[in-house]
Amino acid sequence: MKKEDLKGLSADELRNEISAEQDRLLKLKFAHAVSPVENPMRIRESRKRIARLNTELTVKSRQA
Repeated sequence: MKKEDLKGLSADELRNEISAEQDRLLKLKFAHAVSPVENPMRIRESRKRIARLNTELTVKSRQA
């Protein structure tokens, strides 16, 4: 998801996306602990996506 796509989301949608991405990250971590994940870079990408979503949420909350 590009930065422009994130700017179009509302604060509630951002919170929902953050929650969903955190669930995905948790499942990836569990799967990786049991047996190595096919692509371990997905864990890093998921963390970065959560950070981007949190950043955009912070920007929106400061504007309001």
